[in-house]
Amino acid sequence: MDVQSAFRIAPATPADVPQVLAMIEGLAEYEKLRHLCIATEASLHAALFGRHPAAEVVLGWEGQTAAAFALFFHNFSTFLGRRGLYLEDLFVRPAFRGRGYGRALLVHLAQIAVARGCGRFEWAVLDWNSTAIGFYESLGATVLPDWRITRVTGEALERLAATPVDGSAEPPERA
Repeated sequence: MDVQSAFRIAPATPADVPQVLAMIEGLAEYEKLRHLCIATEASLHAALFGRHPAAEVVLGWEGQTAAAFALFFHNFSTFLGRRGLYLEDLFVRPAFRGRGYGRALLVHLAQIAVARGCGRFEWAVLDWNSTAIGFYESLGATVLPDWRITRVTGEALERLAATPVDGSAEPPERA
């Protein structure tokens, strides 16, 4: 199948939120992390289309079927003094793999990064996913061996947030 004629990429709309959630759940299954996936249509709608959107999504369509998605947002490099584009997740539904759709989404996001003046386009990859690592390297990506993702979530985040920063007994007010 010719990717140029059969596949199109478009920004997600509010009506696409159920498709996006289904693919997020599919990704969670693939990564064996389904038990951590608590996103809902409501939370995605607020994050993507609310008053202060936190991220953007593009969908890859084959005909009328959402075949793939990429969720991304801007970060910032203090060393470059410029914003970057961070790919949080990219997923191609199993029935649509091997058609170049993942590559097409990465190229599309690289084009967005360049058009927006970003100094970097980056993402994380699971260390066991050697197929993805090889693919990313074939595109010119560098896997940074000295960096590890650090995360605070759930109760640990609540405890950290409740820690006084200035010796006072009260944490700052929530917005």
